[in-house]
Amino acid sequence: MTFDAVILNSHVVLPSGTVDKNIVMDEGKIVSLTNDTPQCDTKIDGRGLVALPGVIDPHVHYGVYSPIEQAAVTESRVAAVGGITTMMRMLRLGGSYKRNLDSHLIESARSHYVDYSIHASILEESQVDEMEFCTKKGITSFKLYMNLGDEVGHVYMDMKPGKNLLVEQKVEVNEKIVERVIYNASRLGCTVLVHAEDYQMCSCGIREAKHNNKNGLGAWSESRPAESEVKSITTASDMARKAGCRLYFVHIGSQAAMDAISREKKNGTTIFVETCPHYLTLSYESQKGYLAKVMPPIRSVNDTARIWQEVQSNNVDTIGTDHVANRLGLKLGGDTVWDALAGFPGIGTMMPILLSEGVNKGRITLQQLSNLTSLNTAKIFGMYPKKGIIQKGSDADIVLVDMKAEKKVSPELLSGYSDYTVYDGWNLKGWPVKTLVRGTVVAEDFKVIEKPGYGKFIQRPVSA
Repeated sequence: MTFDAVILNSHVVLPSGTVDKNIVMDEGKIVSLTNDTPQCDTKIDGRGLVALPGVIDPHVHYGVYSPIEQAAVTESRVAAVGGITTMMRMLRLGGSYKRNLDSHLIESARSHYVDYSIHASILEESQVDEMEFCTKKGITSFKLYMNLGDEVGHVYMDMKPGKNLLVEQKVEVNEKIVERVIYNASRLGCTVLVHAEDYQMCSCGIREAKHNNKNGLGAWSESRPAESEVKSITTASDMARKAGCRLYFVHIGSQAAMDAISREKKNGTTIFVETCPHYLTLSYESQKGYLAKVMPPIRSVNDTARIWQEVQSNNVDTIGTDHVANRLGLKLGGDTVWDALAGFPGIGTMMPILLSEGVNKGRITLQQLSNLTSLNTAKIFGMYPKKGIIQKGSDADIVLVDMKAEKKVSPELLSGYSDYTVYDGWNLKGWPVKTLVRGTVVAEDFKVIEKPGYGKFIQRPVSA
């Protein structure tokens, strides 16, 4: 029998450890791990490389600053170059999902290089009643922005397909909406993602900082204190515990937030924790300018060290990028931190950052990296065993990495929509060199070699 392809002589990362096996692939699936070399149409030389399960980025914003038919092309391209085989979009729509969702699904199907899935943001009370409709479309996770309301309720929504116009909206995600989403998600068997910052505390902090003419990333962090994260974590966890709902706290980067989550887990709440590469590598003490402005803010050097400890102790479940596909001219809107947009690109640098700063510096193992970037995410969001693991029967989503390769980060290297990166000039050791989605090489040596539309929408079932 002749199979489609085989990866020869790589070090394959499995949950049980690393083995030297050939990975045989056929019709988009992994057929076997073997010491033999079966007859195949394509042989891929993996000598000296590590084969990891394709990365699933659970937290990506695109379609906000360019319409989805453009954004899916540029951002899935940089995802493929960065070793990501499935990207999960934080969809933000104003008005009705029943009216507006299908147009996004249609354009997405034409435009992705890699596979993709969707979290639906609930920003209006009327959208709570459409959660069940979303589940029937294969969208089984919902995002709550507890940071939006009062004077900090302004948000850019996703553009309408075919219209390159920013969509601004005023939003207030009050406790009534939060409670309704959590109880409805529990009834439907869905997971709720929570941006945990209390908008009232943040509004007050920003007013005070501006009144006192404070500036810089340190002032930004102080104006959105970690205590606001704690308050939201406590509020949402109490509701979820009563409702029997699973919570997934996104972009956690402070000691105080991790301590609050630990307490709520002990109280019996089912909680998953995501952090981001920037909370492992950046602090307001180390950064100049405003490029690293993000919500929640990057915190202190001590917070960064603590998040590494939590990752090492397996208290963090996943790593996502919170990637925002914006451009420098819009990012830096004025002379102060208050004028700059929050959020920056990161999908192309996640794997090299974690390989260089994590594995190659002895902070985490390859197995931990695999769990954090693929297996755990697949299990939490209903994609396992189709995704997240190299084993017989799973999708042949594989990233081959060269642990010794060294390159300097630049926007040109990553070639996404964004014309800047917070890691510009960083010399990183350990890079993806080949990305396979369902057995097909979509990117090789920083070049995408597939066509838009190859990526498929991953519909996810509700939890049992």
